[in-house]
Amino acid sequence: MRFLVTAIVAYLLYLLLTIGSGTLLLWNAAELIIGAIFALVVAALVKNRYLKRSLRMLNPVRWFIWFIYLFPFLFAMAQANVDVAYRVLTGRINPGIVKISPKLKTDMALTILANSITLTPGTLSINVDEETNDLYVHWINVKPEVLKEMPRDYHPICNSFPDWARRIAG
Repeated sequence: MRFLVTAIVAYLLYLLLTIGSGTLLLWNAAELIIGAIFALVVAALVKNRYLKRSLRMLNPVRWFIWFIYLFPFLFAMAQANVDVAYRVLTGRINPGIVKISPKLKTDMALTILANSITLTPGTLSINVDEETNDLYVHWINVKPEVLKEMPRDYHPICNSFPDWARRIAG
């Protein structure tokens, strides 16, 4: 099953990258054959590397939840852009490193959260404590009153990103 999934994904990626380069549909016949051969070779080489434990991320419901997550994420990103611009223009910057405890159980959920934090301006995921799954984040505006609740209350830094990561990668 892993071989088949990897081969299909590799072939679709190849087709996406070579779209519009032929006369048969959007590709030529030789290109379709070579793409299939490359996809089979790639699948044989990496099938156990990228699909190690489970195929749960191939569930269409999880992809739909991921798509829905894009809306609050893009809104939070827009807010963070405005906040960072304000802080740069006014000079009101109080940077620091804080620890959050999102209580995520899977590596995929933690990766989704860390990437979401890093893509949001003003925050950067720095390190993960592998024993407790705590995340260390560099934050552009560390507020002293928020630090008291920080390990438990992660909302000032990353909004509801951990909740979405939990829904997507469970």
